[in-house]
Amino acid sequence: MMNQFMILAVLLPLRMCYTAYSQQESDVFPVTYLNVSKDLDLQRLLVEWDVVKSAHDAELAISFEIQVCRTDEATTVWTEFQNVTLDKLGKPLHWTWDSDIPLECMSHAVRIRSKAKTSKIWSQWSLWESLPGLDTSNRSGPQIFPKEKILAEGSDITLCCIGGKGRTIKEFSVFPAVDVFKHTNSQVRLLTVENLSHDKGSNIHVYCFDEDKRSHEAAFFVGKPPDTPKDFSCQTQDMKRVTCTWRDQETYLYGENSPQYTLSKTSSQKTALCKATCSKQCSCSWNIGQQRIWNVTVTVENPLGKKTATDVFDVDHRLYPTAPFQVWEDCTDTEMTLHWNYENNEIELFCQTEVLQPDGKVELHNSSVADSRRITVRGLQPYTEYTARVRCGAAKHFWRWSAWSHPLTTRTKEGTPSGKLDIWREITPVLGGRNVTLFWKQTPSFQANGKIISYEVTLKKIEDGSQPESISFSSVYNSTRIFIDNHSYRISIMAKNNANVSLPSVLIISRATGTEELKEGQVNGTDDGIFISWEPRSIYNSYIIDWCNFPRLQPCDLQWKRFGPNTSSAVISSAAFVPGVRYKFGIYGSVANRASLLEKKIGYLRELPPFLDPIVRKVDLTYNSVTLSWDSYLTNESDPGFVRGYHVYVSPIQGNCNLKGSKKHILSDESELCKYTIENPEEKRYTVKHLMPNTKYKVVVKAFTGGGETPIVNFRYIDTPYNSNMLYFVFLLVIVPALVAAICHWKMKWVKECCCPVIPSPNKSKVLSFKEFKTDSEKVMKINDCLPDMLAMDSNDEAHKLHPVTWSPLSSTPTEDKIDGHNSSWIYPSENVARDFPPTPTPQTHTCFENFAYSSPLEAESGPYQIPETLEAGKTNQAVVLYQPQCYIDIFHEDTASTTTETGAGGSQTREVEKSLQHGPALQPPATQVRKRSWVHSAEGQENREEKGEG
Repeated sequence: MMNQFMILAVLLPLRMCYTAYSQQESDVFPVTYLNVSKDLDLQRLLVEWDVVKSAHDAELAISFEIQVCRTDEATTVWTEFQNVTLDKLGKPLHWTWDSDIPLECMSHAVRIRSKAKTSKIWSQWSLWESLPGLDTSNRSGPQIFPKEKILAEGSDITLCCIGGKGRTIKEFSVFPAVDVFKHTNSQVRLLTVENLSHDKGSNIHVYCFDEDKRSHEAAFFVGKPPDTPKDFSCQTQDMKRVTCTWRDQETYLYGENSPQYTLSKTSSQKTALCKATCSKQCSCSWNIGQQRIWNVTVTVENPLGKKTATDVFDVDHRLYPTAPFQVWEDCTDTEMTLHWNYENNEIELFCQTEVLQPDGKVELHNSSVADSRRITVRGLQPYTEYTARVRCGAAKHFWRWSAWSHPLTTRTKEGTPSGKLDIWREITPVLGGRNVTLFWKQTPSFQANGKIISYEVTLKKIEDGSQPESISFSSVYNSTRIFIDNHSYRISIMAKNNANVSLPSVLIISRATGTEELKEGQVNGTDDGIFISWEPRSIYNSYIIDWCNFPRLQPCDLQWKRFGPNTSSAVISSAAFVPGVRYKFGIYGSVANRASLLEKKIGYLRELPPFLDPIVRKVDLTYNSVTLSWDSYLTNESDPGFVRGYHVYVSPIQGNCNLKGSKKHILSDESELCKYTIENPEEKRYTVKHLMPNTKYKVVVKAFTGGGETPIVNFRYIDTPYNSNMLYFVFLLVIVPALVAAICHWKMKWVKECCCPVIPSPNKSKVLSFKEFKTDSEKVMKINDCLPDMLAMDSNDEAHKLHPVTWSPLSSTPTEDKIDGHNSSWIYPSENVARDFPPTPTPQTHTCFENFAYSSPLEAESGPYQIPETLEAGKTNQAVVLYQPQCYIDIFHEDTASTTTETGAGGSQTREVEKSLQHGPALQPPATQVRKRSWVHSAEGQENREEKGEG
């Protein structure tokens, strides 16, 4: 029992599932019929299919899924769902699909499946229904699809080229070149052009070449579909014929593809009312007959589309009158009346007049009376030319104005001149009176109101009340010159035309008096003119400035300008002003028609460099400066500017200039000059300092104005002299010593005697006047009497420096000590002299001292190393010892002189040689006893001074 229950529990769900599945299977309605065709003109697939009849009978709501694929693609190119409610008629279902590429390019296939709305199960897909393309056909050459056609601007197009059977496409291109997307396989090439535009050409050309160089070409026109006609309206001019107009529009398609317009009744568009013509504007006309209400439609069509516009109107409300004709006028000095005619006299019109003023302003004047054929315009200027024209519109049911009539130009009649002339004068004193030149001109506020035929000048003396004098001048004149005496005069000037004369302009010329000459002030030019300012005075009610436009010519074309009482400055401008010309301005104050000169000014629109440079007349040179003197710069009215000062330029010929107190100035050739500025135009002299002696310089003096100076072209060259102080120093340093040396060389003996006088001989000394030694009245001293018996030394160091010389009485040749390789040169007594000494049994040692202060005539006459053997005959046999050191003989030699100088600098001019005579022990001096002797000789006499001291 339990097993049966379990079996039933399992089978029951299975039964329920089967029943549900069987029911769902009964709700599936597969596609039983499918047919696919194509429309090549529209590049569209036409799909037709159907399901079983039971679905139609049940009038089921079914959904269909439709898929499109191409034979060369592995994926579906389009999927779409269609919801359809079937009916019992059993008609097949239809669906269309527009291909984005030409259907000729490749094969397409379609399949469909369905699903009832009450079911959740889709039917199986139908079989693919294929539509072969030309890619599968036998082709002899390349072909381009689609065929030639009209393309809309802004659209996209995909083109394809199919090669011949078994042939490969090598090139597929578009001209003119545009951005394209290409897709390629071995048999078919695709090319997509996006956003087509006419600005790259009204048509595009496509070229295709295969591997055999066979080609195919196609052309496509790019244009715009027509827009709805603009400004479409209809009107009538004579109530008999209606004309409709609209604006033509550009579609970039021409010839047979250009827009075609058709005008017809809206109720019957197949019947055309008229044929349209288009130039700048399209129009179409037809007779209206008795019909008053119209409903018309204009249709414009080209290969890319069609548009319409509709107008409903009542003919009585669409009256567009013709333009008035035969326009003429009647004028006074301030009014003008226009008259005209028009064609349709049965229609009541309302008209309007347009008047063009001389200043270009346009005024419109409407007629005040309906159907009036004239209009009067008031408030016009006399003797002024005006241009007028007329247009009209329906007085009832006004629709629009007619066209303008032909313009009529006319001139009003003359009237009395309004305003006053602006007059001025120029006074020149002459013998017995004054010449007065009168000037007049028309101011902007003056209105001639006609043609000026003359100017009337009235002259009246104020003091004596005499009768005025009148003079008339032709209108071609604007000035005259008259002579008056030194009294006051009242002058008036009036302008006269054919109608009347203007109000008089009055000018009073005061009695002639001596006036103080005013100093001319300088004024400056600006970008707009010449700026002038003056000191205002409260007593004047106006100011006048006069000047000459051409100051260098006669007449100078005098000009003047008036200013109000609260003005104290002005910029005077004139087309005649040119740079480099000096203009003179007179500033006058005016009260009660009397003008008084207040100030004078001179100035330039723009100053230019001076024409000439100052002439340097004098150049003063020193070794380190140059003084330049030049003539005064003569200023006159022809100068191109005010001379503000001078520039002095200096530069050495070699090298750059860098003088103290100057500024560098670079020329166009990159050379440098030193620049000095003199800001006083009256200065005529300048000194340039800190120059180098014996140097060549170039200098130039330039005058400068507010416009600068002329380029530097010519220089003056100068050479600074030598420095005299330096020459004097050189003279002292070189010439004087040379001169002294020459004199010394010339007077060598004298110099020698002055600088190194000969020491008198000891024989001539008065001190040594020993009677027993006199020989032929000469004093003779024995040598042994002159020998010191004792020598005292100041220090032991000096004792060690002594050079002992020892000789024996038996030998005439001394023994010399050599110290430091120097041989002492001594002259010793000969043998004869030695025999005069007393015989001594023991050897004697002599210490000798050199003394440069002594010499003998004999010695000067003999050689430096000669010792006389005997004295002259007749003299005593007493031998004389001659003491002659070698250093004395060589005193003028360089080496010896230097040695001598050193010896003298040490404080001793005598070199001492110690002789020690050994006579035995008894003759030895005590160690404590020292005696020193020295001999001093002079030219006058001989003195022996003995100094004793203890050492």
